Formats: sequence, structure tokens, C-alpha cells
Amino acid sequence: MKYPTFIKKNSTIGICAPSAGVGRKIQDFDNSLKVLKTEGYQIYETPSVRVNDVRSADAKTRTKELHSLFNNKKIDMVMCAAGGDFLFEMLPEVNWNTLVKHPKWMMGASDPTSLLFTYTTKYDVATLYGCNAGSYANIPFHDCFKDNLELLKGNLVSQISFTHINSSAPFSDEPSVYDLKSSWNSTHKTLHVSGRCIGGCMDVLKDLIGTEYDHVSNFIKKYHKDGFIWYFDNFALSAETFYNTLLQMKYAGWFKYTKAIIIGRTIFPSENIITYDEAILKALNGIPVLSNADVGHTLPHMTMINGAILDLTYKRKKATLKFSLK
Repeated sequence: MKYPTFIKKNSTIGICAPSAGVGRKIQDFDNSLKVLKTEGYQIYETPSVRVNDVRSADAKTRTKELHSLFNNKKIDMVMCAAGGDFLFEMLPEVNWNTLVKHPKWMMGASDPTSLLFTYTTKYDVATLYGCNAGSYANIPFHDCFKDNLELLKGNLVSQISFTHINSSAPFSDEPSVYDLKSSWNSTHKTLHVSGRCIGGCMDVLKDLIGTEYDHVSNFIKKYHKDGFIWYFDNFALSAETFYNTLLQMKYAGWFKYTKAIIIGRTIFPSENIITYDEAILKALNGIPVLSNADVGHTLPHMTMINGAILDLTYKRKKATLKFSLK
């Protein structure tokens, strides 16, 4: 596994928009960049970042801007500006050799999953899932973002499950209020496992299964001695689609050598025929599963390192995640 160089003070973060532009939330985006600048980082944006559209540009233009950040020796890390819905259409345009020739940390959340997942599973370059460049504007500034900023520096802090979650409506302009008590659910009373971490937004991953961007079979074969810990961020899949997607992954062989699966809170839940808990038990019977986890779109959320070794401990309804670069 290749681990790019972490950033430090005065490093330059290159921001592109492989999915949506941030034009409709410019003030929030600028507030987010202020956090990164306060940390001592320089910021470079590609031209399409501030576009107000669900597609920041056509697929070729978005890809060209992504390539430019990897080709630019002055750019130390690449961040995706935002999530969205249409990154999938630009995958055929990506010259992966450009990304491999100049490996850099790439971080995103939600729709950028397909870029991160392919970069890690096919090309053995570790990636970061958890924040987009516009994520740091959340008020009040939660400890989960402090953990993220430490990880960007290479300080591999232990991330401990949080006791309270945000009760504000999803994507609300209201300040975050961490007033709902939370605890992770588990199929096991205690758990302590380690394995290579991989995953992302489930709504995106389901579209990769069986395509030319599905390199899971070779990935798990190569690292089978380590075993795997999957994590899934379910944005809005109904319990029924969630269940069928887990089955599809299982039938495709994704869960071979799996030691545990972490499933985050669904931001827009829909349960009609079955519940999410029933879906987990029916589809993943025999695999240790932690659910209602601090992973994904809801706040607070942890930062996951695709490709790294994850040491996972769960006891007394608390989880600790610690990454190592092996």
C-alpha cells in the first residue's frame, strides 16, 4: 500500500470539484477554507469549484482539473470541494496513471467515493474519507474535525465514538446541536479486531459493483492475510435497497476475509417492509457488525483511511478506531 506524504504548515491543498460545485453555499465554503488557512495551509482552487450547479462542469473539464492538481508539483494534497450525484460519469475520462505517477493524499466524502475507492483498490494508494473541503464550516466546531485535521498531518490519533449526535435537520442552516445521546449498536458484546480498512458511501458503491471499476476481488486477494474491515456510509438507501445492496456485495465476493463491518447512521432513513437492523442481521449473518456508527453524512463523523490497517475495539457500547500505515 502506498501512503502519500502528509501535509504540514505552508503545504498547499488543491481543491477541485469532481461532483457538484459549491456556488450555492459560497459563504459556508469560504468559512471552511478559513479553518484550513488558520491551520497554516495554502489553498489553490481549480476554475469550476465555485460553480453553482449539480455538475461543476462537464465530465472532461472536471477530469482535466483533477489531473492538473496531480501534475502540479506545488500541490501537496487534493481535496474534493463537495459531494453530489454525477461523479460516476467522469470515471472513464480519468487517466489513473496521472494519479499514480504523482501520488498525493486525496480526500472527499459522499459522491467522491468512486474516485477514492478505485484509487485505493486498483492502484494501492491510500485515500481519506470523511470531509470535503467545504465541511469545516460546521458550527460549533466539533472534535471530529479536530481529529480530521490531526490525521491530515500524519498524527494518527485514536478516534473514539462520541456520546452525543447532532439533532438538527439534515443540511439545515441552523447551528449543529449535539444533544441526542448516542451509542453504537453491535452484534457482539465486545470486539477487538484489526484489518485493512475499505469502504465509502453505499449509494455510490452499489453502482460500482460488477463494473470495470470494481477491483475488489484482486484487492482482497492481495491483502487477504490482513483481513478487512469495511465501513458503509448510507446516505438515503431505503432499508429494502440497503438489504439488496449488501446481498449484491456478498454475492460479488466483497466480504471474503472480512473481520468486521461498520455501518453509519442513515441520514434519510426509509423503512417499509424491513428495518435496517433486520437487513443487517439477514444479509450479514456471521460477520461482526457495528451500526449506528459515527461514520458518514451525520454529525459527528470519523475520518476513515482507505487502505490502512484499522485496529477496532468495541466494549461497553464505545468504539475506538486507531489506524496504522502498514
